Amino acid sequence: MATAPKAAPKAVSKQAAPEVAEAPAPKKSKTKLIIIIAAAVVIVAGAAGGAFVFLHNSAAPATADGKKPAKTEPAKAPVFVTLEPFTVNLQPGENGTDQFLQVALTLQVPNAEQEEKVKNFMPQVRSRLLLLLSSKKASELTSVDGKKKLSDDIIATVNQPFAEKGEPQEVSAVFFTSFVIQ
Repeated sequence: MATAPKAAPKAVSKQAAPEVAEAPAPKKSKTKLIIIIAAAVVIVAGAAGGAFVFLHNSAAPATADGKKPAKTEPAKAPVFVTLEPFTVNLQPGENGTDQFLQVALTLQVPNAEQEEKVKNFMPQVRSRLLLLLSSKKASELTSVDGKKKLSDDIIATVNQPFAEKGEPQEVSAVFFTSFVIQ
């Protein structure tokens, strides 16, 4: 009895048959996505509403009797008085050499009335400042603190009344637009 030859086993191919297609995404993920989007919308709407209420109430605070206060006038812009540049000899330092200061500055006053007052007395202003500047040493003026002190000294000097028993000026700030020590 001859037996029939057995069929050779089939070789397994390296490429496996495609597996069963993935099941469609479960419905739970769509529900989660909708919940996340809804929560984000609620948070954004709440933040926008809170910002509106905060800004609306802070823009016009009510007084004790519940009425809104009258609108106040905005602060007036300051007035500036520019002075011609100064060139002065400074006091000799430790090494005894001559040094010079060239400075340009601007004074800040509160209104046009004070501006006119300073301009009308400009010869006195310049004289006072020349005396003040020429009394300084270069070593006093090279640091930032030295310049701030000089600014305070200039304000005090210019604010002294021009006339005996007169009203003082109201110079509130000094701005250096040029400052050279040589």
